[in-house]
Amino acid sequence: MKRILLLLMLLLLSIAGTLVAQTAKQKKPAIGERVINTDFNKTAGKLNTMFNECVGAGRANEGLRADWQQQLAYVRKECGFRYIRMHGLLTDDMAVYTEDNKGNPVYNYSYIDVLFDFLHSIGMKPFVELGFMPAALASGSKTIFWWRGNVTPPKDYEKWAALVRDLTGHFTERYGAEEVKTWYFEVWNEPNLDGFWAGTQDDYFKLYTYSAKAIKSVNSSYRVGGPGTAGAAWEPEMIAYCHKNNVPIDFVSTHAYGVKQGYLDEFGNSGTVLDKNPMSVSGEVLQSRKEIAGSSMPHLELHYTEWSASYTPADPIHDSYHEAAYVLQKIKQVGNAANSMSYWVFTDIFEEPGPRFTPFHGGFGMLNTQGINKPVFYAYQFLNRLENTELVNNDSTSWVCRDQAGNMQALVWDFTNTHPGDSVHNQQYYVRDLPSKSKGKLKVSIANVPDGAYALEVYKVGYHSNDAYSAYLSIGKPAQLTKQQVEQIKRQNDGSPVTREIVTVKAGTPFVKELQIRENDVFFLDIIKL
Repeated sequence: MKRILLLLMLLLLSIAGTLVAQTAKQKKPAIGERVINTDFNKTAGKLNTMFNECVGAGRANEGLRADWQQQLAYVRKECGFRYIRMHGLLTDDMAVYTEDNKGNPVYNYSYIDVLFDFLHSIGMKPFVELGFMPAALASGSKTIFWWRGNVTPPKDYEKWAALVRDLTGHFTERYGAEEVKTWYFEVWNEPNLDGFWAGTQDDYFKLYTYSAKAIKSVNSSYRVGGPGTAGAAWEPEMIAYCHKNNVPIDFVSTHAYGVKQGYLDEFGNSGTVLDKNPMSVSGEVLQSRKEIAGSSMPHLELHYTEWSASYTPADPIHDSYHEAAYVLQKIKQVGNAANSMSYWVFTDIFEEPGPRFTPFHGGFGMLNTQGINKPVFYAYQFLNRLENTELVNNDSTSWVCRDQAGNMQALVWDFTNTHPGDSVHNQQYYVRDLPSKSKGKLKVSIANVPDGAYALEVYKVGYHSNDAYSAYLSIGKPAQLTKQQVEQIKRQNDGSPVTREIVTVKAGTPFVKELQIRENDVFFLDIIKL
């Protein structure tokens, strides 16, 4: 009798346990709780790594500086960028083109060789931007920026084509045709803006035609494209022109930024306002892909060769922790629409308005001039740490990935646009101390994880977490940093894990990690199989 009662009790306990388990499975997330549910065995395919295909830099001559090169080597190692694009390859400070007293061209590529040899030494390739105009070849004297990039059309298009042809031949001789076939050649920069091109759209198409044919005359497999416009302009017109006139084109390029006013203002004097449109930037990319798909050349590659939250190197959002979450949000929204999204730029060693003297001035860079990592640097570092197999994931602001060895990674963020609106400029808002508000509990759950022990490291970017600008504010915002202050800010924001632990996953139970998440927090979970 006792045996029967014992069996009945065990049966009842079993039923009760099943009901509890079923209830737990059916339990909806609590109010204020965000749950990311994925399955180790349900894969979405290979991770699209267009996010670190290319990165920007200010101008070619800056690439001859030792500190610029040191910073690029570091960013290449940590963030994995494969290409780099920059202005000013043909500007006079690169000493590329002069003419003798009879008007014959004299070419010199010694500065370019130093720069491109360095890029190859660190495993990077150039995304070659052809511009600006050498003074000896220019039709006028109009220039842009402190370093005086000449923006006028060539006085002789045949001489321009000869320069492009000779330079392309030089690249072929120095690096080999098979290598140069992997490069991209982009003709000019933002010719739809008067500040960058003192000609018409027809003049640009003429420049493009001479350039593209010159490049293809060296090797028909070399890749050339444009128009490299601001604001996703001229794309249908460019494709239609090339198709109608049988002009070679391999890709479309353009630019997008996430602010509503203040274009082509390297000093930030007119003020910028972060756009409240949740699809700013990303909506333009999706539209560009749609335009290409509906064109006579639907299979062209699409490269956004510049993008960021703001298009002035005097916008404090670039220094803010908000930028890290913003960048991740936009990349996720773009999905597979672009072949690359080249963040503008990797370093504050950037002299469009002239040399900058203060350590945090709203510069475009992921690193400031002293090599201090800004929050956006960590966004790209975390992206680069994702392994190559993406898991199926219905959460729109995260990636969960794994590799064949069973290691897993989760990159999760909150993006909240806290900007107060059009009445306040970024230059007034993002210079403030901006504490973040709680967004509640975050739960990351991965089902069917192989049982065993795992090392879990949690990394974070957010307010006062890898937030160098807030650290700078806390020491009084000095106009110049001492060597000791630079080292202090670097130490406080060095990207170390915020927590480390050993987690044991038992068969039949998911991996679960719960965290508190605040506005514009970014978390990276590195789950390493032991």
